[in-house]
Amino acid sequence: MFPGEIDVLPATYLDQLGTIFARFAPRDSGNVSYGVEFGGTRYFVKTAGDPAATEPYLGFDDRVDLLRNAVELARSVNHPVLPTLHAVIESPAGPLLVYDWRDGDLLGDPVTRERFQALPTAEILAALATIYDLHAALDALGWVECDFYDSALLYDFQTRGLTVFDLDTYHRGPHHNTMGEMFGSSRFMAPEQHVLGAPLDTRTNAYVMARVALVFLPEPPPALHAVLLEATTTRFPSYQAFYDAWLTASSTIAE
Repeated sequence: MFPGEIDVLPATYLDQLGTIFARFAPRDSGNVSYGVEFGGTRYFVKTAGDPAATEPYLGFDDRVDLLRNAVELARSVNHPVLPTLHAVIESPAGPLLVYDWRDGDLLGDPVTRERFQALPTAEILAALATIYDLHAALDALGWVECDFYDSALLYDFQTRGLTVFDLDTYHRGPHHNTMGEMFGSSRFMAPEQHVLGAPLDTRTNAYVMARVALVFLPEPPPALHAVLLEATTTRFPSYQAFYDAWLTASSTIAE
């Protein structure tokens, strides 16, 4: 359905393909993404943006590298919370990543986040369960969290469906912090994401996911709060150890 390569710029191709009904161009990232309707189906298309843009923190080549990393991640794991990657189209301005379109409100918006935090605890826990299950799959494949925060989450308040996206910066395998202060929101970041040369690994995944619950769940049940406290103080040796403890604590609540 989609070509492997085009010889025009992404916006030109998408305009010819169907109807562009949304455009997203955050100045700091340099990426430009589109909502496109074609053949009665909606798609989310992400590109590296303008090759000549000088405002973004990352140059064009680095943005392209991150998109190719996103392709590797998408092809390594199949999970319902992740939009399906349908195609990668090469263009003179880098690849176009064609995903499912997902409805929902961005939890990075303060009003939306407060609305989500006000939901019944059971509904928030159900959403967290999908995030944690996804990261169990990613962790098992060696992916290490980078730059995960509330703006990587969409929540559909009608269907109670959660979508996770924009995991382009995740790293395959343990590595070290080469930036010092890494990308991301300090509300979600692990201590090692602030320290140049610090190791980043499965323990980082555990810490960040614990922070996700502490941000979104204002009053976690005591059994879960104990797990989150351990994850962010003495810390678990791995994401799987954190996840196992979370599941055990969750089962006691269900009873």
